[in-house]
Amino acid sequence: MLQSISDFLDDHEEMIEAVRRDLERGLKNPGTGRGGLTPPQVLRSLILMRVKNWNYRELRERITDGYTLRQFTDFYCQPVPKHDAFNRAFNRLTPQTLQAVNELVVQAAVDLDLEDGQKLRVDTTVVQTDIHHPTDNTLLWDVVRVVTRLVLRLSAAVQQRIQGFRNRTRAARRRMQEIQRLTPKERHERQTEKYRELIGVAEEVVNSAQTVVEQTRKARGKDVAADLAIGELRKEINHYCELGDRAIDQARRRVLEGEQVPNAEKIYSIFESHTDLIKRGKVQTPLEFGHKVFLAESAKGLITQYEVLQGNPGDDQHVEPSLERHKETFGHVPELYGSDRGFFSENNVKSCKQNGVKVVCIPQRGGKKTARRKAYEKSPAFKQGQRFRAGIEGRISVLFRGRGMKRCLAEGHQRFELTVGAAVLANNLMRIAALLSKRTRRARKAA
Repeated sequence: MLQSISDFLDDHEEMIEAVRRDLERGLKNPGTGRGGLTPPQVLRSLILMRVKNWNYRELRERITDGYTLRQFTDFYCQPVPKHDAFNRAFNRLTPQTLQAVNELVVQAAVDLDLEDGQKLRVDTTVVQTDIHHPTDNTLLWDVVRVVTRLVLRLSAAVQQRIQGFRNRTRAARRRMQEIQRLTPKERHERQTEKYRELIGVAEEVVNSAQTVVEQTRKARGKDVAADLAIGELRKEINHYCELGDRAIDQARRRVLEGEQVPNAEKIYSIFESHTDLIKRGKVQTPLEFGHKVFLAESAKGLITQYEVLQGNPGDDQHVEPSLERHKETFGHVPELYGSDRGFFSENNVKSCKQNGVKVVCIPQRGGKKTARRKAYEKSPAFKQGQRFRAGIEGRISVLFRGRGMKRCLAEGHQRFELTVGAAVLANNLMRIAALLSKRTRRARKAA
């Protein structure tokens, strides 16, 4: 399988060039200086990491120990760098580059006659961000402990005692734990008082930290490295103070004033502030924290489209755009379009038919079905299309369990998109390798 993927990458150098442009971005003289990971090594190592669902340390150890993996990742007899070098190299890539590489992979599959685009099934899923379950008291506690830790580091960097800043982590932790331990009856009676105390502590810490940042505006370290460290610490303190102000305002409005804060104005983590709250009406997971991802899969198991969505848009908004993108890729709309009932609307069904889709397998959602609609949904073509549609659930399961897309452990929205794009790329290359191997076996049997 790895040999088939390697041969496929060797035949499509344009993918390597896309990675090269990202690695050279911002460098004045890319050809000079200390040698790092080459574009083929970066792309192949990223693919291997997602195919095997390894972390950075295991990736490095496996490549170092195995001749086969050295050959696949283009290291051969060269020394393999430490795990953090892989992390830095992967983070140089942009989501747009991985999107472009995925499009090149799909187009290559079309050119090789591995996929004709006659069928398309779509669905949305939620990829979690790496956060704990958010509550107002834990958010305030996170603000206090993180800001305090950064201020203490700044104090050590400037080598002087920070005036006017008190360490309130113990007081904040006690009040957070007291709120956590309240019984339902006690919560009704004492929650407001405890939250008012915790909010007061958090406000004091944030205001004092902002004063510290202003006081150290002209502070200098003993050398250039210390000056850079001081500047970065001041930026971090400002960043977390801004998030702290949002968390304090949110807790005050929700708990003290009893206001219903809109989801778009809420913050669910100060570490992954881009996290969205997703409600999909599922019994086992009524609330999910992360980002909604749209996926479109062909009959051969290739993910031809993917998109990380902002907020929690309705599924019915993606039908017409997915048809347009499919037409750009394959030159025609699919003969069969399958989805679950979340994508249904009268306009979507009409749009599919007007664009030339022969079998529109979108079950009706809500309302009373007409006799004609009931007969259509009981027809063999519709039932067969729905059985085909169910296959995308298995593909999502493979992405979650085998390609590391269940929970994004990377930090930041851009790295979140990189994780999704890398998982999709690994899936598509595995499917192409399997299809090419199957074609080779058939050719040998025919010969």
